[in-house]
Amino acid sequence: MKNIMISSELFGKIIKYHLLDQKREAEDIRKGLEKKLDTMANRELYSKYKTAPTEEEREKSRQEYLDRKGIPESFRW
Repeated sequence: MKNIMISSELFGKIIKYHLLDQKREAEDIRKGLEKKLDTMANRELYSKYKTAPTEEEREKSRQEYLDRKGIPESFRW
């Protein structure tokens, strides 16, 4: 299993939410975790793009990565 790092600020909010019962942190926690998940997905697609065994798989991963990053079709090579 891989380790995943989060910011100390997000970790502090999670601690407050669970241990101190400060429920007002819930929305910030949700946004922070969603941002982390997006970052992880982008990194996985980029890694696939760089290490895929075939040219078709590399191109597919590259297109998915650029789509997720919001790069317009007209700006791509």
